[in-house]
Amino acid sequence: MTRCGFAAVLGRPNVGKSTLVNQMVGAKVTITAPSPNTTRRAIRGILTEGDVQIVFVDTPGLHRPRTTLGGRLNETARGAAGDVDVVMAVVEAASAIGPGDATTILTMLQSAREGGPLPLVVVNKVDRTSRAGVAAQLLDVASRVDEIAREHDAQGAGARVEYFAVSARTGEGVEALVAFVAAAMPDSPFLFPDEEVSDIPEAEWIAELVREQLARKMREELPHAIHCRVTEFEWPHVTVEILVERESQKGMVIGKAGQLLKDVGTAARRQLPEGCFLELRVSVERDWQSRADVLDRFGY
Repeated sequence: MTRCGFAAVLGRPNVGKSTLVNQMVGAKVTITAPSPNTTRRAIRGILTEGDVQIVFVDTPGLHRPRTTLGGRLNETARGAAGDVDVVMAVVEAASAIGPGDATTILTMLQSAREGGPLPLVVVNKVDRTSRAGVAAQLLDVASRVDEIAREHDAQGAGARVEYFAVSARTGEGVEALVAFVAAAMPDSPFLFPDEEVSDIPEAEWIAELVREQLARKMREELPHAIHCRVTEFEWPHVTVEILVERESQKGMVIGKAGQLLKDVGTAARRQLPEGCFLELRVSVERDWQSRADVLDRFGY
């Protein structure tokens, strides 16, 4: 008999959700970058070990939206917490529990009501603080979970919460977390082939790799204004269109004498099969983050 199920990973921006999913799966299935809201879709990472398959769902960071896109990202994250077997709320070990963390905890508790998914709180980035700091954070977050559960009449869900301390970067504590999640998976046939680690289409993955490098190299708010999509895919030739919101942003993406765009292409190409010819083009889709028709077209 095999077991298979879903585990959603929630948290505010930059808390380390994508790095944690990659660490749990043991492969890069979702992009990472220092800029907030790098993850824009519910990305599935698949771990198959023996007779158990876990489908981890990486979600956009829960935040206070300033654009139509931001609101849709929050909806995506909350929607991913509904029909799963485990829901994880990720917080940082060395940061105070703030409003974004409280929103994450509440979302977790609301999804776990009345026999919903098993709720877990994951204290991440333990490598950035002391053992005493980690212990203090675990106590603090447990207190906040109880407080939020009382405020929202979710004491039953609050009593079911389990706590884990991990470092997504180094892997510390991740094995125990994965073992616990695996034990919670229900009896079910596998949903994906044993060797598959993600369900993201290849063309979309290439576009994401390009956006990841742009997010790593661009400063301040510009990564939010960038959307990437594959417009031509005839292997080994792949064309990725980089969309920005204003004409003035094109030059920032291209860089002096085209150097920044060249660096982005080189870095993305290193992660693709040898022989790939990757072409990058930059276009303007004015104010796309706030236009519902464009967001629909882009699949957000």
